[in-house]
Amino acid sequence: MPEGSARQTPTTPPPIACHDPATLERLGEVEVMDRAQVEAIVARARAAQPRWAATSFAERRAVLADLLEWIVEHQSEICRLAARDSGKTMVDAAMGEVFPVCEKLRWTIANGERELRPTSRSPGFLVHKRGRVEYLPFGVVAVIAPWNFPFHNIFCPLIPALFAGNAVVVKVSEWTSWSAEDYLEIVHRVLRKHGLPTDLVQVVTGWGETGAHLVRGGVDKVFFTGSPGNGRKVMATASDDLTPVVLELGGKDPLIVCDDANLRQAADAAMLGVFTACGQMCVGAERLYVFDEVYDEFVATMQARVGALRQGPPLAGTIVDCGATTMPAQLDIIQGLVDDAVERGARALVGGGRNDALGGQYFQPTLLVDVDHSMRITQEEIFGPVMVVIRVRDEAEAIRLANDCPYGLGSSVFTRDRKRGDRIARQLRSGMTVVNDYGVAYMMQALPFGGVGVSGFGRINGGEGLRACCYEKAIVDDRVPLGQSVSFHPVRPHSYELVESAVRVIYSRGVRARGRAVVDAARSLVAVMREGA
Repeated sequence: MPEGSARQTPTTPPPIACHDPATLERLGEVEVMDRAQVEAIVARARAAQPRWAATSFAERRAVLADLLEWIVEHQSEICRLAARDSGKTMVDAAMGEVFPVCEKLRWTIANGERELRPTSRSPGFLVHKRGRVEYLPFGVVAVIAPWNFPFHNIFCPLIPALFAGNAVVVKVSEWTSWSAEDYLEIVHRVLRKHGLPTDLVQVVTGWGETGAHLVRGGVDKVFFTGSPGNGRKVMATASDDLTPVVLELGGKDPLIVCDDANLRQAADAAMLGVFTACGQMCVGAERLYVFDEVYDEFVATMQARVGALRQGPPLAGTIVDCGATTMPAQLDIIQGLVDDAVERGARALVGGGRNDALGGQYFQPTLLVDVDHSMRITQEEIFGPVMVVIRVRDEAEAIRLANDCPYGLGSSVFTRDRKRGDRIARQLRSGMTVVNDYGVAYMMQALPFGGVGVSGFGRINGGEGLRACCYEKAIVDDRVPLGQSVSFHPVRPHSYELVESAVRVIYSRGVRARGRAVVDAARSLVAVMREGA
């Protein structure tokens, strides 16, 4: 060994440093968990789950009701944690973190049992039998959460998974891990109150490798929210053990403004859809298609409104409309997309670059016009505070361009003509369309939420989301016990004729044909009985 060198030994990876994106203030650090730690956490969850699965729906409702009560009473604390960890404003935290979680809790408490109750199914021609489908918990459900909504992204998948009888392990994003321990304690406080093991809900922290450890760690289903690239990695890893996955992989939602739209309503929705959480939403309105007749008026309105937005640290004591960008690398992505568009002929009427004067991770609220589909910004997720406006001639062009994108999560249409709105909505290739509003499909928890194309597959929310946390089990028992099962072993000389005539009895068209089949079946049955005597 050369002089001065040292033998390399495995070392514990350094912890993840957490900071406030709005001020770059250091908040603390979290542990990078290795495979052994993750597998131990999953094992504890599995050990705790049978006790929870044996509870009644009434007991589960009581847990969720106490959870809802605590959240309602501590909204400010929850929102401040989210604002500090992600850089969003308190209003964005209230609307995007607390409100959806409370609504999901309310809906699940009111409707969860009905959605998971066993359902009867027709026995078909087997009239002496009864069939039903039961929805049973998988066991341990893994949630791999993104960074844009640190509270919401833990709780919204947790609620249906827990109500369905599962234990849950959440891998939180490395960019918003600081708040996770406090958010986890909210759940643990309620579980302890009900005498339930806190291992039912656990959090793991680390980089992408920790998430891979969780997927490989023996879980029974994975719910992943994130980019299409990372979704492919999760799906590939899960395929090793054939672990089922639900992938919510973001969107690039179109918002269509027809020539007969209420422009004030459309403008309000566009501001909400683009600038909520500084544009860091999977259902962000990232492409605005505006009919030629109202394009200039709409752009003038947007220029005034976007130009008036105030940006700064959300918790500094002054009111701001836009906070910071949570992930530092996202600033480069946003800038690259804006620069590409401008180089190809788009114009930035407002903003267009970083807001370095604020001392944190900020991109200016931006209005980009004269955009066309030769530009990357119409195909790739921005995830930033950039309003992209595209001029269209008519309904046909708006639909064609809205569908000219690999994503297909949400969409919006603004028109005063109800039939027109319905017609356009049905032609948009997306998992959800809202007519004359933005984003409310998510707040209607009875509706399934999810996309098509590279926006992923599977559904959360609604009955579909609850049942996605279960495996479906078919159970058949006797309506009328006959005490005998059908058997053709050993095969008799007339066994085939009996089966063939039975098929004709059940499926032939017309009374006469069935009548002949009944006679043939009776003859075959008598023959088979004689052969078996």
